[in-house]
Amino acid sequence: MAKLASATYGEALFSLALEEGKVDEMSEQVKALEEILKANPEFTALMNNPKVTKEEKQDIIKQVFEGRADAELTGFLSLLLRKDRYSELEAILKDFSARVREHKGIGVAYVSSAMELTGAQKKEIEAKLLSTTKYRSMEMNYSVDRELIGGLVIRLGDRVVDNSIRTKLKGLERELLKIQIA
Repeated sequence: MAKLASATYGEALFSLALEEGKVDEMSEQVKALEEILKANPEFTALMNNPKVTKEEKQDIIKQVFEGRADAELTGFLSLLLRKDRYSELEAILKDFSARVREHKGIGVAYVSSAMELTGAQKKEIEAKLLSTTKYRSMEMNYSVDRELIGGLVIRLGDRVVDNSIRTKLKGLERELLKIQIA
């Protein structure tokens, strides 16, 4: 299966940062760049505008980032423009950040519960995840989903643990529908 361009370029940027020994520095600059892009959607619109030539876009990159951002990051942005991949910048930066977290042993967990969890419950869930995974620390994201009725749904990467009452009831319903009444 072909690798997504965002994964390919995200991996390339991460490899460059690792090679240069600038993982932390590059990670901070990527976070700052993400915030700048989020706060200035007109900049992204300008950079994705087909009426603006590549040369003009290259000049804009130089004017905006040269001297303010690391030379490697500025060069990377220029590369994306040359390869017509600038429109995928947001996904590339997300991929890069995910690789940095993985490199540092930081897991990202999404926990849904039927009601708000207490601080003690949150600490217990985090401790359990740390003890059952390879991660040294966790970024925990909590949300309330009343439709769960009870229990938890935990997503960590591509793994999902669904221990909700809603799912158990649906399973019970499927089993009951299989039963033939004679």
